[in-house]
Amino acid sequence: MIVKRVLISGASGLVGAALSRHLTDAGYIVSKLVRPGAHMHAGDVLWDPNSATADVPGMEGFDAVVNLNGASIAGTRWTRARKAELRVSRLGATRLLVDCLRKVQKKPAVLISASGTGYYGDRGDDILTEESGPGSDFLATLARDWEAEAGRAKTGAGIRTVRLRFGVIFSAAGGALDQMARPFHMGVGGRLGSGKQWMPWVAIEDVVRIAQKMIEQEKWRGPVNVVAPTPVRNQEFTQLMAGILKRPALLPAPAFALQLLLGEMAKVLLLSSQHVVPKKLIDGGHEFLYPDAETALKKALLGG
Repeated sequence: MIVKRVLISGASGLVGAALSRHLTDAGYIVSKLVRPGAHMHAGDVLWDPNSATADVPGMEGFDAVVNLNGASIAGTRWTRARKAELRVSRLGATRLLVDCLRKVQKKPAVLISASGTGYYGDRGDDILTEESGPGSDFLATLARDWEAEAGRAKTGAGIRTVRLRFGVIFSAAGGALDQMARPFHMGVGGRLGSGKQWMPWVAIEDVVRIAQKMIEQEKWRGPVNVVAPTPVRNQEFTQLMAGILKRPALLPAPAFALQLLLGEMAKVLLLSSQHVVPKKLIDGGHEFLYPDAETALKKALLGG
């Protein structure tokens, strides 16, 4: 493989850190977009989304750019201020990045930009592919607008653009799975609401391989569902988690209690149902390392 230069925003996050390691091991030269005050390595590029400033000349010469910037959607109630923070951290940062890429002399061949399956909203048992339309709740609107900002790289600069709609990522390094496992470790795990809601998921090992494929193969563009081919209902996930951790799952969390505790976030993030399938990846011949939830969960939770 010809050594390629890749620039990553959000490189310190769950996906960014794993992808940086994976691409480096694969022979890529990886640089990071770094905020003021953070430690910089040779090749890193300074930017500050809060002030909409960046070292544009420093962005010259990259073959691919991966945009993973965004504050965590979980962990705290979605107050008006928190919603604004979530939007700015995604839309504002992506707008700045695309504006910079439109100014460089040698534009990257591809922009890979993060999104999420929250794009589809609460859709019950409907099978959702990349051709399915967006939902209308806060998370769906956030994902739709985020993808639109990334899409400006294609419409305004002719850069091939791929939008990765991530499901819940299973990783030993933490993230959402770590938060989901905590109640089980404490002996108070259980299904959420009815437990009938579908949960799209994907192993971190598949995430980084898919991202590399998007960089290397020109046929990929537009939205791509980065989810395993076997989504699970919350009830099934609960039983798998309890079995793997050898902890009880006896305390279901009623929907009304979750919404009382977490407000809108509970309804949209925990109780909505998204039966998302990776149609483009399957049609494109992608083979998953972890296609079933039990194996992926064991790897992430137990290391084997």
